[in-house]
Amino acid sequence: MKKNPQTALIHAPRKAPQYISSIQPPLFRASTIIFNNTDALFNRHWTDDYDYSYGTHGTPTTFTLGDSIAQIEGGQYCLLAPSGLSAINLVNSCFLSQGDEVWVADNIYGPNMEHLRNLETRYGIQVKVYNAIDADTFQPSEKAKLLWLEAAGSVTLEFPDLSHLVKKAQANNILTALDNTWGAGLAFNAFDFGDDHLSIDMTVHALTKYPSGGGDILMGSVVTRDKELHHKLFRTHAIQGISVSGDDVAQVQRSLASMQLRYEHQSQSCLTLLDWLKQQPEFVQVLHPANADNAGHEYWKEICKQGHSAGLVSVIFDNNYKLQDIRNFCDSLKLFKLGFSWGGPVSLVMLYNLKEMRVLEHSHLKEGFLVRFCIGLEHPEDLIEDIQHALQNMKKVKNE
Repeated sequence: MKKNPQTALIHAPRKAPQYISSIQPPLFRASTIIFNNTDALFNRHWTDDYDYSYGTHGTPTTFTLGDSIAQIEGGQYCLLAPSGLSAINLVNSCFLSQGDEVWVADNIYGPNMEHLRNLETRYGIQVKVYNAIDADTFQPSEKAKLLWLEAAGSVTLEFPDLSHLVKKAQANNILTALDNTWGAGLAFNAFDFGDDHLSIDMTVHALTKYPSGGGDILMGSVVTRDKELHHKLFRTHAIQGISVSGDDVAQVQRSLASMQLRYEHQSQSCLTLLDWLKQQPEFVQVLHPANADNAGHEYWKEICKQGHSAGLVSVIFDNNYKLQDIRNFCDSLKLFKLGFSWGGPVSLVMLYNLKEMRVLEHSHLKEGFLVRFCIGLEHPEDLIEDIQHALQNMKKVKNE
């Protein structure tokens, strides 16, 4: 049957072979996925390992990245989300209902706490806060359903008492979720850690950070080893219409091969800065899990047995320096750019007032404004010089 040229163009057969072997996996862009026949349509189920039914549920591109992330983190199943916070929200939405109790560390990622407080106000979820370096402060009731962990903690970088917290959660049949963005599946295996080979139930990872590596992609993941948990998450994932761009997925997939090299480089640069920062009189405290003086250092040594750590270090300024001084310091930096996130090629800096961020009292933290340095791929000596210049300028302006 002769067709109109427009119809013939739309339905033209693809003469070129549609698969080749290449370094990078092929990129599939698809919202609609074509079923070959009605048998293919009806003889399938969304719980199949690779169910191709609609673009939001998965394509070869998204499933391939999911498999890679699960492999890196030591899990078996992975779901992708359009950001790290979206992945966090997926877990909260899936496992928390009205009246349930959720426990979060005081040093948890701020937007996670904000999301849970929103759920508390609107839906009656009870948010309880514990001290990550004191497992005795985690006192769950029979209503407790979920324990959030973060290793190391946000901004102040305390490494939690992971073993005791997970054991207590397991003894009370409480699900555990770990924000694994800092460790990235490289510092330790969240599904097999410690002398007792403990396992987290699920990890959340902001792929925006180290996996992407370019500071230009937003994405998150949820990884688990438990098929039943995965199916619950997948169902919520589908109901909420969570999806990611195939183009973004391909960019993250492309970056994974260099991820460990970048992580190690930034980690080593950070340790170089750590040694220098500890000698500067302007800072009353330098926060990093590898710093022997830091709260949580022993827990870091217990879990990160190879001594791995991310490229983040925070400093607390002497209390004589006020907010305007800290702003002058940050504004004087040239190589460090003022911005959120980490894991990209450019070093970043951000300032915080801990009094506005923490609920509990923390005797291990000194008084003063905090600045977090997120180390990029620049040479560490250049970064030290940048900080040194900014400190000099800050003091010059203060004394004028």
